[in-house]
Amino acid sequence: MNAMTQAAAPFRTEARRGFAPWAGLTVLLTLGVLLAASADKWQGGWAETAVQLHNAVLITVPAAAAAGCWQGGRERRRRTEELWGTAVRPPLARFLVSALPTALWVVAGYAGATGLALLATWPYALGDGPRLTLVPTDAFVSGAAVLVGHAVGRLVPSRLAAPLLATAGYVGLGLTAAAHEGAGRYLNPAFSVMETQVPVWWQPSAMAVWAGGLAGAAVLAYAAGRRWTALLPLAAATAAAVLLTQTGDGLWRTDPLVHRQMCDASVTPAVCVNARYAGALPRLTEALSGVTGRLEGVRNLPVRWADRYGEPREDEAQLPSLTPLGWSFVRGRLTDPGMFARQAVGALELRGDCPDELSDKRIDRADDAVENYLSPEPSQEDFDRLEAHGDAEHRAALAERRAARARLAAMSGAERRSWLSAYFAARAACDPKGVPAL
Repeated sequence: MNAMTQAAAPFRTEARRGFAPWAGLTVLLTLGVLLAASADKWQGGWAETAVQLHNAVLITVPAAAAAGCWQGGRERRRRTEELWGTAVRPPLARFLVSALPTALWVVAGYAGATGLALLATWPYALGDGPRLTLVPTDAFVSGAAVLVGHAVGRLVPSRLAAPLLATAGYVGLGLTAAAHEGAGRYLNPAFSVMETQVPVWWQPSAMAVWAGGLAGAAVLAYAAGRRWTALLPLAAATAAAVLLTQTGDGLWRTDPLVHRQMCDASVTPAVCVNARYAGALPRLTEALSGVTGRLEGVRNLPVRWADRYGEPREDEAQLPSLTPLGWSFVRGRLTDPGMFARQAVGALELRGDCPDELSDKRIDRADDAVENYLSPEPSQEDFDRLEAHGDAEHRAALAERRAARARLAAMSGAERRSWLSAYFAARAACDPKGVPAL
């Protein structure tokens, strides 16, 4: 027990008082600043939060390697290399006592940033649950980078080794992450993914074996008494690399939630949103309540506004997109409900694959009147005043549009429902002659 206690004492000292805690704190603060600066883009979506944390590996791995490199060169800077060489402990033990605390603190810094990000997302999350599949692997890869960097720091006698290693790591990871071709991108722990993708079940484990195998090989090749043992983790890394590169794009699949819709069928058209944002459905229905209220009793409407990836079905209109987060949808709320409603009205009008040449002045007047009736633009009068200062042709067109808006607004309820029913039937059929006159 005394021998074990004596062996653990240097490790505890390094972990508590050395450079290691500062390395972990640096990772935590760096990720905290980066995540806070882009909070509008991920806070409120579990998938977006997971992607932001995964993309942070592009920063944590080079930073971790630089931290390990700096720690690895510590004895040279202190000129105590010869003194350490006389220590009783073997080289591998001395290496691990110096390197592992930094690696563990870097992992702790990444884990702390992850926990804070999840806490920040939780109050605003509206659909699926936390996605933690990649977190252990990303943290492990960051820790492994410390070991590789530590070996480099022991070998390269330069104070510039750490910043140069960080720069090289960032550039290398960034270039392969952005590449659209080449097997190397599948070996990149910072491989860019989309919010709609999830990894196959074994991909995180294979990536951990790949990164851990390289780190283990570097450590054993440098510090082990029997350096041939480095071949064992290198063989494991090679096997994992072959598996990852041969699988290629099959490493990721589309999230099943992407194909699920949550709908509110109490209004017409029904309002449907992707299941990833199911909790936003009441707010979206409220934003469209003015439109659906005016469409009550109108026929020939699409069955629903759908929030699908790709084109809507024949009987659907496309719901204005909530993604990417940070634009029209931030922390579970629409930034401009009025604009959302006007875009939804535009989707009703453009239903169907109609050629552009079918547009004419009568259709344009009808579209303008419908838009202003269903979801008026607050600044429309300002736009009209600007157009009123144009040439005679623009003033005449403005007068016709204003007259059409007035006629639609002045109709009785039954007459307007009949007109709108005919209008939407003609728009769906791409029949300009069927658009009723105003």
